[in-house]
Amino acid sequence: MQKFILILALITIFYSCKQQNSDTFVFKKKIERKQPKSISFHFENTKQWLNQNPSSMELKIVRAVNRTDKNHLTKMDSILIPGDLSGDIVFYLPFPLEVPYLLPVNKIIFFSYPTQTFAAYENGELIYAGPTNMGRKNDPTPTGLFFTNWKAERTTSTFNDEWDLRWNFNIANKVGVGWHQYELPGYPASHSCLRLQEKDAKYLYTWADQWILKDDQNILFKGTPVIIFGKYDFDAPKPWLQLANNPKALNISPSEIENITKPYLETILLEQRKKEKSAQ
Repeated sequence: MQKFILILALITIFYSCKQQNSDTFVFKKKIERKQPKSISFHFENTKQWLNQNPSSMELKIVRAVNRTDKNHLTKMDSILIPGDLSGDIVFYLPFPLEVPYLLPVNKIIFFSYPTQTFAAYENGELIYAGPTNMGRKNDPTPTGLFFTNWKAERTTSTFNDEWDLRWNFNIANKVGVGWHQYELPGYPASHSCLRLQEKDAKYLYTWADQWILKDDQNILFKGTPVIIFGKYDFDAPKPWLQLANNPKALNISPSEIENITKPYLETILLEQRKKEKSAQ
């Protein structure tokens, strides 16, 4: 009996290792999330709602829904409020929780221009999401595939040396585009960079990988892939205001993420293999 158990254990280990070295991927253990009973949105007077003493988590959700930060929320006359605030923040934002097409991709970040939100995935599973304020009309954020390059916990803006940027992570070195903490007025207002709340900027700063340089002129392998997609209609009302009439108006489907990623997947996996090979 003991001999049989030993043989069975060896077979199990063999096939487990074989699967890890094959092109077959499976989702990691799913993150436990608290889902609200329903998703709906309505408008409320800002001061009246704040006077109800919402919890810190409720405040975080409402700021994300309105694509703004603590200081700018209080300046708004009315704000969008979810009918049920008991869930995790990802349920109030448009990105899907799972994207099977991204299973072979270890890490990737998406920034959606039309919804002013971002999402980070590991092997197809959403692990973090939040609001962003991207490039204004005269200084739009470039779209397409980028990779994280260098980072700095504190740096100075190239547009104004009085602007202090925290948790800055560059994604387009030649044009100076990256994400960082800065004020979120609730609409695209930056000079092409990706503005984030401090907690979100710090999380991505720690989570994403820097590039590795071979020398001053050559890159050994690039950092974490970042895809910026879509267009923002600067002449129309804020897109998320539609949620009051249709809570699914901004939802991004797994198939949409697949279509956005497909033109870049070969490049993404090539850079990923370079990194894996260098770690061996």
